Amino acid sequence: MITHDIRMSPQRSLLRRWFEPKSIKEMAPATAVIVYGLLILWAVFVLFPLYWLLITSFKLPADVNAGPVYLPWIDFTPSLHAWRELFVFDYEDTLRAYINSIIIALLATALCVTIGSMAAYALARIQYKPKFATIVLFVLCLVAMAVVVGRWGVDWRLSLAVALAVFFVLARAVGHHFKATLGNGDILFWMISQRILPPIVAVIPIYMMFQSIRLLDTHIAQILAYTVVNLPIVVWLMYDFFVTIPTDLDESAQLDGATRFTTFVEIILPLAKPGLAATTLLVLILCWNEYLLSLFLSTSNAQTMPILVAAMNAGERGILWWSMAVVIIVMIIPVVLMALVLQRFISKGILLGAVKG
Repeated sequence: MITHDIRMSPQRSLLRRWFEPKSIKEMAPATAVIVYGLLILWAVFVLFPLYWLLITSFKLPADVNAGPVYLPWIDFTPSLHAWRELFVFDYEDTLRAYINSIIIALLATALCVTIGSMAAYALARIQYKPKFATIVLFVLCLVAMAVVVGRWGVDWRLSLAVALAVFFVLARAVGHHFKATLGNGDILFWMISQRILPPIVAVIPIYMMFQSIRLLDTHIAQILAYTVVNLPIVVWLMYDFFVTIPTDLDESAQLDGATRFTTFVEIILPLAKPGLAATTLLVLILCWNEYLLSLFLSTSNAQTMPILVAAMNAGERGILWWSMAVVIIVMIIPVVLMALVLQRFISKGILLGAVKG
């Protein structure tokens, strides 16, 4: 037995060195090999499309149509043909779409985050108990307004004013007869449930609405549409961050004479910077990449980058992969820059969410 233990000790020692960590802060060598191997495979899986996009932008049409080639200066000779064609000959269309995307995405993101964060703070701090009948009455007034505008062509401003007036009169007259109420949880669930609805279901009514008020192919139409569509995401995400901030801070600020808005801007928002940064980046990406709404709400003047990329699939010369690659590279630059700027806040936000979970 002693001889057997002596013979097995080197093997046990080797296994121990491979599968037992040296300290609680380090991984075992075998675990590190597996973990880093998986991370490398995932990095290759994520980064290879970007590499393929980059090298495609430097290929001639003949190189693209000849088949897959991977290594510049070995498999093919790089060329600035696609970049020259886009920025010299077609620069007007590209620049217009690029500026439109920047204006629409930034303004829609700012408006969405501003309204959504205030709504999330209100839901996290104030207990609302709206009456169910009042909500139904408000919806019916809006539906009636839409029918009047769509069926008889009445000016939407006049219809909206009349609908609001009727709602306030009826709410004051009959609202107190109904007792059923909703809570903050119901409101939050209703808001996030709006994202469950497929966008294609609502895009036709949205198109008809903006057509009736003559706002098609304008920046304001897409800004408002993007804001409304992404608002539930902002409320949902920021609500989770606001509820982690102690209410004692609000109470202390109110004792010092601060209003709700002052407390929100000067105390709560600075503490919620990680969540605000992560939410802003997410909404910016959604607005920047929005295709369906932009397709229906714009034609030429307010056309955005996703529409420009999609248009390269339907040309008479076929799919222009090389030009499309250049446009996509230019398109992702602002989002990457924004991610780099907000990186440290986003990391804190992810860690905060992980600790909370």
